[in-house]
Amino acid sequence: MPILDPAACTTMTDVRAGVDQTDRELVALLVRRFGYMDAAARIKPDRGAVRDEARKAAVIANARAAAEAAGLPGAVIADLWEQLVEASIAYELAAFDRTR
Repeated sequence: MPILDPAACTTMTDVRAGVDQTDRELVALLVRRFGYMDAAARIKPDRGAVRDEARKAAVIANARAAAEAAGLPGAVIADLWEQLVEASIAYELAAFDRTR
């Protein structure tokens, strides 16, 4: 079944197929993002360098701004990114510990 653009969906089957495909794509992007956390853990010289609050704030602000520019609710996206960044930090800390 082809995946339709949201505006072209006429049934809940169309919508669910699109959501499921989008979820698969999001997971693939998260695999890539967490791969960068593995790289950061390998590159950073010490465990204390893993948490960078200024970088965290910038990443969340960038996501919020991009969301708002696209017409999405910035606060909701900022909350999602807060969770994503914290999960990424936890993952990177574990990766750092595994490699040292």
